[in-house]
Amino acid sequence: MYSVDSKDTVVELSDVPQSSIGAPCPMILAGEHHLYLAFYLEERLPNWGGTSARVVGESNTGDPVALVEFTAAYAHMFGPPNDEAVGGHPLASRGVGPYRVHEVRASSWIRRLERMNAVHPCHNPEAFAPYRHFIFTFHETTFECIAEAFRTSVRFGTVAEVLEIAFQ
Repeated sequence: MYSVDSKDTVVELSDVPQSSIGAPCPMILAGEHHLYLAFYLEERLPNWGGTSARVVGESNTGDPVALVEFTAAYAHMFGPPNDEAVGGHPLASRGVGPYRVHEVRASSWIRRLERMNAVHPCHNPEAFAPYRHFIFTFHETTFECIAEAFRTSVRFGTVAEVLEIAFQ
């Protein structure tokens, strides 16, 4: 994790489809030159009366899945905190909450990465200017990344199938 200072500001991004609250089953596909995130969307079935439970897992097929493709991804983390412990996130007091997507402006993490890179003989601090810090909070995990941008599309299948097709 990283330490924050007084410059970090959290902004909620509301134009991203809502992840499933109960079982988003987020999955990432990452390499040196690509980063994808896929998760199930919150879907209300038209005839559901609220009296039964629907079991959702990584193998559910045909469900709506958000595919997030990051541009110029630089770094990422995937793991804690979960929704019940998100209050322990270093940016919780500034707005990071469960089941949301956030951007951290003036990110301490980006500034730390820039300082780490300063030992490189060809270091250029301006090379870090296009990077943005994104946080996706889910039911059991949090995903954070540094990238220039992302775009989201909605697909249907399992999260694994959607990632496999995107990578091809």
